[in-house]
Amino acid sequence: MMRRIHLVWFSPSSNGECMTKNSSSVKGVSFLLLAMFIISLQNIVIKWIGGDYSALEIVAFRSLIALPCTLLFYRYEGKRGRPTTQQPKLEYLRGVFLFLSYTTFMMGLAALPLADIEAIRFSGPLMITFLSVVMLGEKVGPRRWLALLVGFAGVLLIVRPGSATFNLGSVFILISVLFYALTVIVTRKLQTDDSSATMAYYSSLVYLVAALVLAPLPVLLGEMPDAHPSIAFLIRAWSMPTLFDWIIMSGLGLVWAGWMYFMSRAYSVAQASVIAPFEYVSLPINIMWGFVIWQEIPTWMTLAGAFLTLFSGIYVLYRERRERPVVEKTQAAKP
Repeated sequence: MMRRIHLVWFSPSSNGECMTKNSSSVKGVSFLLLAMFIISLQNIVIKWIGGDYSALEIVAFRSLIALPCTLLFYRYEGKRGRPTTQQPKLEYLRGVFLFLSYTTFMMGLAALPLADIEAIRFSGPLMITFLSVVMLGEKVGPRRWLALLVGFAGVLLIVRPGSATFNLGSVFILISVLFYALTVIVTRKLQTDDSSATMAYYSSLVYLVAALVLAPLPVLLGEMPDAHPSIAFLIRAWSMPTLFDWIIMSGLGLVWAGWMYFMSRAYSVAQASVIAPFEYVSLPINIMWGFVIWQEIPTWMTLAGAFLTLFSGIYVLYRERRERPVVEKTQAAKP
């Protein structure tokens, strides 16, 4: 009996494409991990000085420094002049979404432990998937719907609405996640035409303008001595920072610009389905900072909710990665 010998040929071009794709994924993950560490430093600083200054004041000072930094990033990309875009409305909309996301995040930061905040933020991929269905008409199978339900059940374990331990700050973090998800959807439409530095520039510009426009808010609302810490952080009257605090706020501009750039860079060089799970490294980083600086220890309910939300989010990303090639092949086969 003769055996058939099957020869498998490896094309140099396909091998090179595979190496290029792996290299892009490693770069994307590296950029993302760096962004997660950088933004954790910002969380520490804001929680540290948030009792003395308004959230809007911190945003304004930070944006004053971040804006020229984005121009340097633009030059680093080999371009000259001021960043321009063919889709200014989308860029400004993305900036507004980011401003609302970050401002509400800062409000939650004033009232919650770092671990609780990051655990709630784990619902980001779930929110993105849900909005992709509602706004973009993407198809989601029953398994992903089940994963979404499990993930949001995890969020309820962390937030515990109606319980004695419920904190209004949790609501602001959820609002922050919602606007972040909207930002990601808009970024998908922009990343094919606009560079990372261009998106960071327009976002910084919107941050600065929005913070200055809302600056009279404390005067209009007046003092609210019994306000929740999150509300108080937003409407606190502006005050002249000390030299040391001004340096810290200026440093926040560098931190924010770096985070914006590396996040945009990460999602530009690699597939979102590959690198998005690595955003979850933010939980152990923030648990570490919370314990070392404020002796915060997450409750079992928080950890259990984070576990459900984390693994449901990873499963959603896994299913999206598996189903996307099938959809692309189907669409390519259509006349």
